[in-house]
Amino acid sequence: MKLLCWQGPTLLNPHFAPGAKDTEGCRLFHEPLAAWDADANLQPVLAAEIPSRENGGLAPDGKSVTWKLKKGVTWHDGVPFTADDVVFNWQYAIDPATAATTIGAYQGMKVEKIDSHTVRVVFDKPTPFWPQSFATVNLIPKHLHAAYIGAKSREAPANLKPVGTGPYKFTDFKPGDLLRGELNPNYHMPARPHFDTIELKGGGDAVSAARAVLQTGEYDFAWNLLVEDEVLRRLESAGKGRVNVQFGGSTEFIQLAWADPWTEVDGERANPKSRHPIFADPAVRQAMALLIDRKSIQDALFGRAGVATANILNNPARYRSPNTRNEFSIDKANAVLEAAGWKRGADGGVREKGGKKLKFVYQTSVNGLRQKVQAILKQACQKAGIDLELKAVTPSVFFSSDVGNPDTTAKFWADMQEYNFSMGAPDPERYMDQ
Repeated sequence: MKLLCWQGPTLLNPHFAPGAKDTEGCRLFHEPLAAWDADANLQPVLAAEIPSRENGGLAPDGKSVTWKLKKGVTWHDGVPFTADDVVFNWQYAIDPATAATTIGAYQGMKVEKIDSHTVRVVFDKPTPFWPQSFATVNLIPKHLHAAYIGAKSREAPANLKPVGTGPYKFTDFKPGDLLRGELNPNYHMPARPHFDTIELKGGGDAVSAARAVLQTGEYDFAWNLLVEDEVLRRLESAGKGRVNVQFGGSTEFIQLAWADPWTEVDGERANPKSRHPIFADPAVRQAMALLIDRKSIQDALFGRAGVATANILNNPARYRSPNTRNEFSIDKANAVLEAAGWKRGADGGVREKGGKKLKFVYQTSVNGLRQKVQAILKQACQKAGIDLELKAVTPSVFFSSDVGNPDTTAKFWADMQEYNFSMGAPDPERYMDQ
C-alpha cells in the first residue's frame, strides 16, 4: 500500500505529535487501548473489552474506570505488553519536563496497576467522557522510553525508530520524506493487516499529491487534499481515482492572537500573562470577523470539500449551534472601527489610534489554496484600513513540535494564523479546551 501525505511526519513518538501529520505516521506502529469506528462506537484495540457498568469497568460515581488489557500482545521486539506500559504512558505524559503534547489528555487523573493486565484510572471528579486519555493517545513501550522520561525525552532512539504493537513493524524513516513498514506477523487482531508492506511518502504539495493518485495512479491514497475543487475535478477526469469527501470534526479557521507575540514577558514571547496590544480591543476583533467572506471562499475555493460555518465546533451535529451567525460587510467593519476611534492616517490608508496602527502579520502554511484565502482577506482588510503582511511557512516547519522552531502554530509568533484543527473524538471537551 502506497500512501501520499504531502505534510509528511517528522517524528514517530505519539506523545510529541502536534497534529494529524505525525499522529497518522505514529498510528502505523503505535496503538491506543480503544478507538472509535466509523459510526462513533468505541471498539477495543489493546483493551480486552470496553469498560461498562455491566462488566464492572465503570464506577457508579463516574470517578474511575477499570481497563482490562489483552493478554498475549507483544511489542514488535517481542517484549510483552502489560499494565506497566499503560501506567508509564501516564507518568511520561504528565511530567512537565517531557513536554508532551498529550499532557492535557491525562490531567485530573491518576493511573494505578491492579495486576499485570488490569489498570484503574481514578479521576479527580466525575468524568462523563472517561475514554479520552486512552482512546485518543497511542501508547509507547516503557522498556524503551523509561530512561528518557522528562528532560531527556527527545533523545530516545525510539522517537525515530518506533517499536509498537501495531499492524506494521518499522523498517525505514526519513523525516518529512519517507516512512516504511512491513507486516507484523504477530499482530494481535485476526486477518489483519491487509497489506504486506506500507509506504507513506511525504513532501511536495497538495496538488501534486492529488495528481499522483487521481491522474497518474502512482499512489493508492492521498490524504488532506487542501486543493481548489475546480483543480480536483480536472484531475478526477483522468479516471484513475476519485475524491472521497467526508465531513468530520475538522475546521479551517483564522486565529487571532490573544497574547502579545512581539513583547517578552518573563523571558517569553506570546506569554499568556500578556495581552495583544490591538486585538485586546473587541472592536478590532469584531471588524476582522466582518471582513472574512466565508461564502465566497467556499464557493470559489473549497467547493464540495468545505462548508462555510460560523461555528468552531461543527460535528457531531448535536453540538453544532444553529444560532451562531456571521456576516461579511466591509462597510460595517469600517463603521465599527471608526466608532471605536481607529482613524485613517493623513493619506487615508492604515487606521491608527494611540500611536498603534492596524498592521498585522498573518501566517499559514505554504499551500496554494491557503495563499488565495490570505489574498482575499488582505484585499478586504485594505478597504477597511487594515494592513496585512502575509507569511507562508513550509508545512513541515509550521506544524512541527520542535521547541526551538520560531514559526510553529504552537509558538504563534504572529498576529493571525490559519490552519485546520481536528477533533479526534466524539466528545468535544478537550477540543474546546484548546
